[in-house]
Amino acid sequence: MKVEKVKYIIWAKDIERCINFYTTLFNANLIKKNEHIAELEISNSLIGIHSGGEGKKTWTGISFQVPDVVEGAKELITSGGKLCREPEPEDGEPPHLAMCEDTEGNQIMLTRNRS
Repeated sequence: MKVEKVKYIIWAKDIERCINFYTTLFNANLIKKNEHIAELEISNSLIGIHSGGEGKKTWTGISFQVPDVVEGAKELITSGGKLCREPEPEDGEPPHLAMCEDTEGNQIMLTRNRS
């Protein structure tokens, strides 16, 4: 089977607010949009945002690797997201993980490359 692309789908109660969050915070490119779905590209990956969400906390498994998790968490909050677990140092290393939520309750992670 030939796979043309892989896209992860999340739900949004307010699709415009959700699009704004991802385009502002992660510099996502809006690929297409209609009243029911939007498709965003972030670092050569695709996220589909479907309208009709309930705005409830939902685990997604999506992780965004960023250079600095602490600064990323601050930007996430400024963009309207929530921090569920503060980034903390671990084993003498700088923080490598922040558990977060987007504006629609979709849980996402910010991670740092650990070498």
